[in-house]
Amino acid sequence: MNYYSNGKLLLTGEYLVLEGAKSLALPTKFGQNLHVKKNNSHQLIWRSFTVTKEIWFEAVFDLPKLRLLSCSFNSEKEGSAEFIAETLLDILTEAKRLNSNFLALDHGIEVTTELTFPGNWGLGSSSTLINSIASWAKVDAFQLLWNSFKGSGYDIACAQNDTPIYYQIKEQKPIVDSVVFNPEFKDNLYFVYLNQKQDSKDGIAKFRESNIDYSAQINRISEISDQFITVKSIDVFNSLILEHEQIISSIIKLQPVKDRLFPDYFGEVKSLGAWGGDFVLATGNQETPNYFKNKGFETILSYSEMIL
Repeated sequence: MNYYSNGKLLLTGEYLVLEGAKSLALPTKFGQNLHVKKNNSHQLIWRSFTVTKEIWFEAVFDLPKLRLLSCSFNSEKEGSAEFIAETLLDILTEAKRLNSNFLALDHGIEVTTELTFPGNWGLGSSSTLINSIASWAKVDAFQLLWNSFKGSGYDIACAQNDTPIYYQIKEQKPIVDSVVFNPEFKDNLYFVYLNQKQDSKDGIAKFRESNIDYSAQINRISEISDQFITVKSIDVFNSLILEHEQIISSIIKLQPVKDRLFPDYFGEVKSLGAWGGDFVLATGNQETPNYFKNKGFETILSYSEMIL
């Protein structure tokens, strides 16, 4: 059995998506494969591979009790084999709780996962995994996410959809609508990898601790999400980016990424997801890649290279 889940980028609504803002999210051309194969070991043997086909994590669980027997970890990313194995065990255990027939087997299983992007890009190595495990276990992926982790769930929606989407949480339920986001100026849109990972959990915790009524900002961000879909001019698009950045900056008390890193840039720069730790969106022209490369940022993808 083979399962594939798309990666994700959140174009509008970061942080406020948690409070019900309508957000625009884009599934990426990059994602993660999960392969399941039967064996005779009475064990779950798990191997995770990087985009360069190198094994970075391996674990063995006893079946059907799902006890961790061994694990190893080989990666430049922070973490330990035990922590990753326990996290994986939590996801599998929750999937089994949601569907008692999951992994109730009289044989063994070999699972391999393969990222199609570098794991440090932040395009959803966890969300793609959770969505594929949910498909394998025949359980609701949003429920699996919220029971084992936290987050808005937009990344799960991207994992499941092959077009841009509006994502919104209403009455604690995900609302997902496919939309057409195909601006005439999409050749002027670039995604730049900053390699400055932000702690989204910490940011979310601080945001939620504020106890401030953000209903006006939520409404405006929802309007901007709608305007992103219909805008015809890159100048108007730039003004919407600027306004969006100012709204989020005032809420989370962080300086916009353009002000902080690229004050002399001729286009606009918009943070994505956890506010610009991984990729940012840059509007510009054919000189955009050279500008960012001269600043020391080597990974610049065009819109067509990144987005499904």
